Parts: sequence; structure tokens; C-alpha cells
Amino acid sequence: MNNNQNFRVEHDLLGDEKVPATAYYGIQTQRALRNFNITGVPIGHFPELIRALAIVKRASASANNQLGLLTNDKADAIEKACAEIERGRLHEEFVVDLIQGGAGTSTNMNANEVIANRALEILGFERGDYRHLHPNNDVNMSQSTNDVYPTAVRLAMILAQKPLVEAMNELVKALQDKAAEFSGVLKMGRTQLQDAVPMTLGQEFEAWAITVGEDIKRIDELAVFLTEINLGGTAIGTGINTHPDYAQLATDALSDISGIKFKLAQSLIEATSDMGAFVMFSGILKRVAIKQSKICNDLRLLSSGPRAGLGEINLPPMQPGSSIMPGKVNPVIPEAVNQTAFQVIGNDLVVTMASEAGQLQLNAFEPVVVYNLMSSVRMLTKALGMLTERCIRGITANHEYCRKLVDESIGVITAFSPHIGYEHATRVAERALKEDRGVVEIIREEGLLDDDRIEAIMDPTNLTGPSLLLGVAFDEETDRSHTHGIRDPD
Repeated sequence: MNNNQNFRVEHDLLGDEKVPATAYYGIQTQRALRNFNITGVPIGHFPELIRALAIVKRASASANNQLGLLTNDKADAIEKACAEIERGRLHEEFVVDLIQGGAGTSTNMNANEVIANRALEILGFERGDYRHLHPNNDVNMSQSTNDVYPTAVRLAMILAQKPLVEAMNELVKALQDKAAEFSGVLKMGRTQLQDAVPMTLGQEFEAWAITVGEDIKRIDELAVFLTEINLGGTAIGTGINTHPDYAQLATDALSDISGIKFKLAQSLIEATSDMGAFVMFSGILKRVAIKQSKICNDLRLLSSGPRAGLGEINLPPMQPGSSIMPGKVNPVIPEAVNQTAFQVIGNDLVVTMASEAGQLQLNAFEPVVVYNLMSSVRMLTKALGMLTERCIRGITANHEYCRKLVDESIGVITAFSPHIGYEHATRVAERALKEDRGVVEIIREEGLLDDDRIEAIMDPTNLTGPSLLLGVAFDEETDRSHTHGIRDPD
């Protein structure tokens, strides 16, 4: 090792390389920095991934120490260095680009070098003095990128999904609160953007709450697939260069340190090349994104106007909407969530293609899988938190206008159809459209039903759910046809 004030010289199979003297990373990280500058996003941008790498390395050191392969002082220094990284220290030293050639080797070596150099300091030696503790020989003992990297990614996904689920739970709570608040707001439901039948605004918000809640359950169910790992399989899953007991010891240590129960895959060879769990996780993220985008489409439609659109709800104003149109306010929060969803859906396609492109005993494209998965989780977590706090909680309803649309809608005729017959209902609807009148007005005019029956049918309870009026005579004395309560207009 050669040192001057600004850099130290390290050596690998390709020769010598200058590394900044203050850096905890080493020569292989330095080469990766020069080779890969694709996204501009370093692996340290995702703390869950760095924490996961440190936990895997700590578990490996513990297993090697138990087997007598790693001395107590080296194992202790490595585990202390890893524990510091788990707590958030040195994350700025994880500098390689998330997208890289080599199936994640640069990421693994970045971790090995940072941990080694911090462990050297703990032992009282200088950074880069690998005679005393080596990134490959000691920190990477019994390991390969091909088992460490996918194991760490699985753990990172589990860690990252917790804030996402928390954000989704907060969104469900906000939607449920609005459902209760708007339970008495009668409005028109719509299918194919045409008037359908009445409902309450509360029912609309409750449906959104339920659909988000369903995705929370799916995420929880999927977590078990991420706990099956190939740690100890090393290069291709055969376990070369490991003690026969290492894989299980390392997996047990990983479970103890992380607090998550991991298990070894049935075949480490199969698990080393399989991307199935990542495809499934990406799929559920896409599902969440699609549902959130649909909700935001609805929010934008329902709040459109304020005077020339649907205008049933008001979104909280966040910022002026135009540099040229005074007074305009745009639905910027739902728009941002829509764009997040588009990106997540695109990320899923990348994960799909990269997972399919693996060859033989390894998938070399796992780095782009990791980049897109981590990006999707983070974007969705932030977007849903923004939607909850800066949109849903502040929504108000235009009660009277919603009821006015119901009263004037042709769609109300559906509620009268069982009571006056489909033919009468069709004719009334046609008259209402042609004469620009309400259907209730025409039903009264034609004497099809008496006022008490009309009022009962128009009761929100009967309009927005199953009706107890059906099949029971409303007034036996006034029945004039086989359908109870109908009067012949002639």
C-alpha cells in the first residue's frame, strides 16, 4: 500500500489504482465508479438495501466464527462495523451506480470494502492495510455475490415494504373517514361516463378504502416468498468454498439479527437463478399503482370544473394552476400520483424483461431489477403519503349540487322500473330526455304511482341499496295491476 496526503494505492488483478485516502471503499469500488455512471443514483440512495447488505455480512461473519473459520477479533470487528452501518453510518460510502454489469459484484465489493476498512479502524489499523483484514478473504468469506446480493435484496424488499404498508394503511383510514363523513350525500353513480343509478358519496369512498385494503393483504401474503433465500449457495448454488454447516448457520443468524424468519430454498441452484419472487413483488406494486391511478382519475373527474365539470367534490387547493389563467387551480396531487403509477407500471415491464433474460445458472441483470423495485417502492410510499395528507383529508362535498344531479337525472328511472314495469319506465325516460324534464315529475303527471310510493322509492336507503319495497304491496287498496302500486296512465 502506497499513501500520500490525497490518496492511497491499492492493487487487484488488473493492477494498481488510486483510491481517495479518506474513502472507506476500495479499489474495486473505484473501478466501478469509473465504469458505471448510468442512473446517477448510488446504492446508498436506498438505505434499506445498505442495511440489508450489512445484516447479511454480519450474519455470515457470525457463522464463519462459529465454525472456527474466522478469528474472534476479526469477526468482532466485522460485526461491529456492520452494526454501525445498520444504524445508518457510512451510507455515503456506498457509491456504485445501481445499474452495473457483473450481476451485482460491484455492489457486493463496495460493501466488502467499506466493512473491511471500518473493521480495520476498529482493530487499530489504517484503511487499505488489508494484511490484517481483507475484503475478500475475511468479509466475503464463504460467500459470493450470487448468494449475498439476492439475499440482501429480498431483505431490503421486506424492510422497504413496511413504510409502504404504513402509507397504505393511513390512506385507508383517511378514505374511511371521508366515507363516514359523506355517508348522507346522495349522488349519481356513473358507468361509461353516463348516468347510472344513485349511490352515496360515502359508498364511493368506502369502495376506494376497500380496494386499497385488499392490496395491503396481498403484500403481506407475498412477503413469505421473499423469505426463501440461497445464502450459502455461493457462485451457482452448489455451496463451493463453504463448510457443510455454513448455509444453515448463516441463515439462522440472519433471522436472529433481522427479526425476520428466513429459510433456505429447497434447491440453492434453482434459487440462485430464479427471479420469481421479484416478478411477483413487482406485480403487486403494479397492481397498487394501477388502483391508485384509477382512484386519482376518479378524483379528477369528480372535482372537475368548478362550474363546467362534474363538480361533486372539491379537492384542497395546493397551488395556482396557470401562468395565464387567473383563478385556475389544478388537481396537482392526483396528477402526481397518476405519473408515479405510470412509472411503476413501466418499472414492472423492466423487471419482467430482465427476469426473463437470465441464462443458465445466473441472472446477470438483477441490478436493473433491484433499481426498478426499490424505485417503485419508494415512489409509491411517498406518493400515497402525499395523496393522503395533501388531498384526501381535505376533500369537501357539494351536497346540494350532488342531490340536484340525482333529482334531474334520467338514471333514477331504474329505481322505478320494478314498480311501474320496464315498458312504462322506458317510455318515461324517453319523455324526460325529449322534454328535458325529471322522471319523477312525469311519473306524477301520468299518475303511475301515488306520492307516498314515490317518496318511499326516492328514499336514499332504497335508492342506494337493496329495497324492502320490492315484492310487498305498498297499498293494496290502490293496486290496479300485477305490479304493486302501479296506476295505468290511461
